[in-house]
Amino acid sequence: MSTRSTTSIRRARDADAGALSGVFDAAWREAYRGVIPGVALERLIAQRDARWWRGALRRGRPIAVVETAGSVVGYAAYGRARSNLLKAEGEIDELYLTPEYQGIGLGRRLFRAVRNDLGDHGLTRLGVWTLEDNTRAAGFYESLGGLAGPRSLDRVAGVPLAKVGYRFG
Repeated sequence: MSTRSTTSIRRARDADAGALSGVFDAAWREAYRGVIPGVALERLIAQRDARWWRGALRRGRPIAVVETAGSVVGYAAYGRARSNLLKAEGEIDELYLTPEYQGIGLGRRLFRAVRNDLGDHGLTRLGVWTLEDNTRAAGFYESLGGLAGPRSLDRVAGVPLAKVGYRFG
């Protein structure tokens, strides 16, 4: 007897707030431990509780989730580009999966779904930022055809960190 689990990508809803907080916590601990100083990282993770996510869902920027076997295991926040630096119309603000679901194609599926949604709204040139020290994210975006573009400094929990933009289309 084989067990199949269904994977879907859909718009996030209020009921997903706790799961979004859990994905953020797990993904950020895995991606940024040693990149963002420990206290700053813990402070940032603590701020992204379920209440924060419910507010984010109401602010209007779309958030898509990857759900598999009835659990939210990843998300992407996206919309119109927030700055002109990327020279893009649309932007993915965040794209994260829990560590145990990374590397099996779900991130690619989520990226394509978000890119298609942006394209359906006339936002065909897409950009995304990643911290320069996040080599896994850089490799992911490059494997999807992203071209490294502008560099900038960002403040994450008060800590200045270099970031690089990737452009698509």
